[in-house]
Amino acid sequence: MKKKAVFPWLRIAVHVLGWLPLAVLVYDYFANRLTINPIQEIEQRLGRIAIYWLVAALAVTPLYTLTGWRDLPNRRRATGLYAFLYTCLHVLVFMGLDYGFYFSQIFSLILGKVYLWVGAAAVLLLIPLAVTSFDYFIRKMGKNWKRLHWLVYPAAVTAVLHYALAQKGDLFTLRGHVLKPFLWLLLTLFLLFLRIPPVRRWVSGRRRRLTAWLRRRPANAQPVDIEKKPANEESL
Repeated sequence: MKKKAVFPWLRIAVHVLGWLPLAVLVYDYFANRLTINPIQEIEQRLGRIAIYWLVAALAVTPLYTLTGWRDLPNRRRATGLYAFLYTCLHVLVFMGLDYGFYFSQIFSLILGKVYLWVGAAAVLLLIPLAVTSFDYFIRKMGKNWKRLHWLVYPAAVTAVLHYALAQKGDLFTLRGHVLKPFLWLLLTLFLLFLRIPPVRRWVSGRRRRLTAWLRRRPANAQPVDIEKKPANEESL
């Protein structure tokens, strides 16, 4: 019996969400809706979008572990590539629009600021992941492909740390504008915690047991009211 085709709404949603921030940014530019420093606004917004997509790519496996949604792993590559796309745009705006590809000045600036060191490290970690994300490399590299793609863990942490360090304020006292990136850092660490094999197996086992229990439970079963006393029990 031929299986009924399933509408790929999740794949479509991922690609729509992938291009939507760029479309909004272009619209805001031509509508003169950016700040008084539009280049800085474009650069920072692209960087934030890159981090959002990178964290989304990191969240695919934990969400699959929690929900068992089989289509989620198929979206991992797209989310990672959108993260790399916005990372490249962020770097190009920084190097091109902000500093006119004046590389000597760019390198001296990077050497003088810690948050740029961290950002450069994140970009370097993402490059081999993006280059080897295609099926050819998956087949060619075998188990080494999976080992290489463990780089997504330090890449995500360094990218969010770059975001936090780039804000004005004190990261350790959460003063200034660092609270939001600090929360993203906590979320990233939590997602990494969920990917630890023993934790992942425990969560997956709990989900399977819950799913099996729900399937065995009669459809017309009424919830148990723990406050309701049995009919033969006297009130005090």
